[in-house]
Amino acid sequence: MIAVAKETGGKYVEPGGEFNRDEQYISTRITADGRDSYPVEPGRYRLIVSRACPWANRSIIVRRLLGLEKVLSMGVAGPTHDKRSWTFDLDPGGRDPVLGIERLQEAFLARTPGYDRGITVPAIVDIPTGAVVTNDFHQITLDLITEWRAHHRAGAPDLYPPPLRDEMDKVMRLVLGDVNNGVYRCGFAGSQDAYERAYQRLFHRLDWLSERLEGRRYLMGDIITEADVRLFTTLVRFDAVYHGHFKCNRQKLSEMRVLWAYARDLYQTPGFGDTIDFDHIKRHYYQVQRDINPAGIVPVGPDLHGWLTEHGRESLGGMPFGDGTPPPPPPPGEAVPAEHSPLAA
Repeated sequence: MIAVAKETGGKYVEPGGEFNRDEQYISTRITADGRDSYPVEPGRYRLIVSRACPWANRSIIVRRLLGLEKVLSMGVAGPTHDKRSWTFDLDPGGRDPVLGIERLQEAFLARTPGYDRGITVPAIVDIPTGAVVTNDFHQITLDLITEWRAHHRAGAPDLYPPPLRDEMDKVMRLVLGDVNNGVYRCGFAGSQDAYERAYQRLFHRLDWLSERLEGRRYLMGDIITEADVRLFTTLVRFDAVYHGHFKCNRQKLSEMRVLWAYARDLYQTPGFGDTIDFDHIKRHYYQVQRDINPAGIVPVGPDLHGWLTEHGRESLGGMPFGDGTPPPPPPPGEAVPAEHSPLAA
């Protein structure tokens, strides 16, 4: 979720300099039984994302792993935006080809005229009405896993196994508070004290995660789960953005032995690295966040080919997809451009 309605993107700095995130989302759910008046229905909804955004990247990965491409179409906004909204400048004529809109803001206004909160991705839009159903990124992926099950591909993994959910929820809360949001707490801190507290909290949690992953291949053991998806989308942006741009500079990810191997393992797994567009990631953070990077200069580095080096995590065992199978390659039109990804080069 990267919000764009306010100067700091739906992110708020408290008087003491502490970063806070606006989390008042449209929380309507799309469910198998339609209890919120939006039933799961193939072809009815469109997932709107930006490949730049770590929160939207979660939904891209989960959709790929579950094989929902044929029942839930995806629109990709450009990596940069103004204060009003994400725009569809990647599409011919600057309009989403399914919704016919130039700005994601139009779908939010179709749901709530006068809507004045953050225009965020990921968002799911009801195609018949053109109105946003939800932008609650916390719940979107969990519902794709649990409520859309009848439409999962054959061999889709169970990313939220019932026996693991209690422990998963605890791990995901820690990752969200200290890592996913932690990098932003560093980057948008309004005082030295607030920054240093966020910095210590972030690296304490990364050390804890390193210890957890020393002897297990994935966060929950032998299989990939939603918890891995949520951590990966921050780790994959760490050296390219967070280390320098957000001053998370105790170490680069590539200098953290366990986490670097773990992140490379996931990156090289179908459905993960093939969703990552490093060009969009860098352009978004460095060109849009001018309060941090006034000149808008986008760094040339880092060298990305390290993502393809051997990681050695197979020695820990495990079956990435459990009893399931890897997803097929991205469908036509959804592949990351070769020049934006070492995987595709």
